[in-house]
Amino acid sequence: MSPSSLQRLRDAIRDVPDFPQPGVLFKDITPVLADGELLNLALDAMAEAFEGQRVDKIVGIDARGFIFGAPLAARLGCGFVPARKKGKLPWRTRGVEYALEYGSACLELHEDALQPNENVILADDLLATGGTAGAALTLLQQTGANVLGSVFFIELAFLHGRGKLEPFGPVQAVVTF
Repeated sequence: MSPSSLQRLRDAIRDVPDFPQPGVLFKDITPVLADGELLNLALDAMAEAFEGQRVDKIVGIDARGFIFGAPLAARLGCGFVPARKKGKLPWRTRGVEYALEYGSACLELHEDALQPNENVILADDLLATGGTAGAALTLLQQTGANVLGSVFFIELAFLHGRGKLEPFGPVQAVVTF
């Protein structure tokens, strides 16, 4: 991606102070999503990260990972698999529980969503602490799939989430703050 295209994406990401709680500076991607040219730039950059590799499935994390994961799968000519919060998938599932700051959560996949040795990529909008993405990557490994890595539109590097994900494969981000 050219430096000018990357700058256009950075400039379109809106800072929203004190959302969802005081002291948090939220990175709002809706201006990027609302602009077809910017959205295409973001998806092109995400696809570049795995150019030349055989990809069988993209797994997107509920819910904003769906925004990037499904069109990324279409660009790469592969399938899309939703990783959903517990109880949201209609068929038999496998899941993994993970710790949150105050409590725990569970991510699930349909039990037949991934096959052993399929090449898969995890996609999401944002890499922060790496807790949810790390849980999703653990779940992908449990299926026997070959995890090629993960790709994010934004990485908040100061939260050090990348370190939790690198044991699973390469971590790519389009925009880093």
